[in-house]
Amino acid sequence: MDTTEGTGQPGSPRPGEPGPADQRGQRGGRAGSANASGMGALWERLTRLEHSVPAELRNLPRQVGREAVPAWRRVTQGEPRWQVSLAIAAAIALQLVVPSRLLPQPSWLYPTLDGLLAAGLIIANPRRINRSSRLLRYASLALIALISLVNVWSAERLIADIITRSNTVATHAPTLLLDGGSIWLTNVIAFALWYWELDRGGPVARALAIKQYPDFQFVQMVSPELAPPGWEPMFADYFYLSFTNASAFSPTDVMPMSRWAKMLMLIQSAASLLTVALVIARAVNILK
Repeated sequence: MDTTEGTGQPGSPRPGEPGPADQRGQRGGRAGSANASGMGALWERLTRLEHSVPAELRNLPRQVGREAVPAWRRVTQGEPRWQVSLAIAAAIALQLVVPSRLLPQPSWLYPTLDGLLAAGLIIANPRRINRSSRLLRYASLALIALISLVNVWSAERLIADIITRSNTVATHAPTLLLDGGSIWLTNVIAFALWYWELDRGGPVARALAIKQYPDFQFVQMVSPELAPPGWEPMFADYFYLSFTNASAFSPTDVMPMSRWAKMLMLIQSAASLLTVALVIARAVNILK
């Protein structure tokens, strides 16, 4: 019987010779080394091939993938603060132009509160509107609501004077047109602020691309080839929307998509039509 030393079992390796497990490990190590060297050679060839391609062509897939998503749906750095700040300053100035008898008393209180809220928002986001904060959003909504409520009060008082002819404003055409124009323009700014603050969750939510579907459809959204690659709606676009809706009493080239947007535009059109119709009709009668 064939036996080996130290084991007494047939087929056992002699002392100093590698066993079956060791032989398999050696074969695996040689195969792994061969695979590693083969992968290394392949990687070097791919690297040389990549460097042989111009940089413009190497970056093309990345650029195409980025441009496939429009800027108004991507995360951006946020829109500049100055546009909306200028509009708020104009609304406060228009409230100061309106006679105190058309404002809730004390008449100085509400422009002061508007100014304080606007100053706080500017300090929090001085350059870009991109800071996500529930407190800042509530402060912005409170500012817009305050401007809107004061303007509604002024419009109601002006309409009451026109109907009852209880004040000199109802018998003096230049004063009537000045007051009516100030209230109408403030109304345009107030609704532009509402559209700007509510569309897709507000300017910060738009900058962070939190909501995908817009509440207002601008022309650049359906025809991106007519706009620069980085186009996204800013306050000026919402001011244009508000002005055209208040002038034409209907949507023009910006379409409301959500129900709240349609209802808000309906309210603005009705308020603008009522104010303009009464003021112009009364002014024409006075001039006659």
